[in-house]
Amino acid sequence: MTRLFHALLLAVGVGAVAAVPAVPVHAQRAPAPTSVHLPADVLALTCAPSMTFETPPMPLRITGGQESFVRRIFVPGDLVTINAGTDNGIEVGQQFYARRVQVQGGQAVTRGRPGVIRTAGWIRVYAVDPRMSLATIVHACDTVEQGDFLEPFALPTMPAVSAERPKAQRENYGRILLGTDRRASFGKGDFMIVDRGSDHGVTRGAQFVVYRDRLQPENFLYELGEAVAVDVRPETSTLWVTLSRDALAAGDYVALRK
Repeated sequence: MTRLFHALLLAVGVGAVAAVPAVPVHAQRAPAPTSVHLPADVLALTCAPSMTFETPPMPLRITGGQESFVRRIFVPGDLVTINAGTDNGIEVGQQFYARRVQVQGGQAVTRGRPGVIRTAGWIRVYAVDPRMSLATIVHACDTVEQGDFLEPFALPTMPAVSAERPKAQRENYGRILLGTDRRASFGKGDFMIVDRGSDHGVTRGAQFVVYRDRLQPENFLYELGEAVAVDVRPETSTLWVTLSRDALAAGDYVALRK
């Protein structure tokens, strides 16, 4: 996290005035949306999900839009308001991810009921006042919504994947959990979350084999597909599916090639 974000964790609305010119946020019109010139795999990676076992801090949020009527859903070309401004160090040109936590039934996030973090897109600050800002939507993975929380934007990179294919560690199976929008079925090119992370020896670029137990006695597990770790947390990882012989599903086994 940046120093700015740590400061905002303490209290939105408290901080030093940034030494940048502030553009008043009133009576602003959004510039026309433009295409994001990024490779397709990198653009997909910006939208990949992750998992959380506790509610993340949300000091920065999208609080509305700039229309003559009330809207809660926004797309590229819209202006959205942010609940912080120059008093919090916000500057024109800064970029942030817009994200939301998805939990079954809207319940609280707990270790036994983890949430999926859905990346809605990312935004760029367009105009600032001392206590509020306006931003444009640079790219939308999904619709950006009022209440989405913001985190500092950093363009991801696809991890390097070794051309070698080590044997799968069959004594250390993990499981597929969920994906974006709490999806439970996946195919080639999709992102899914598994219950193996850096605590289990996973690193970015690590290769996995996906297996299915067909529950047939005295038979092998069926080799269902392949995946690569693109985001690694201590207890979970986000995998990019590179091969699927059939639909991969929550509960299927994964084995790290190592």
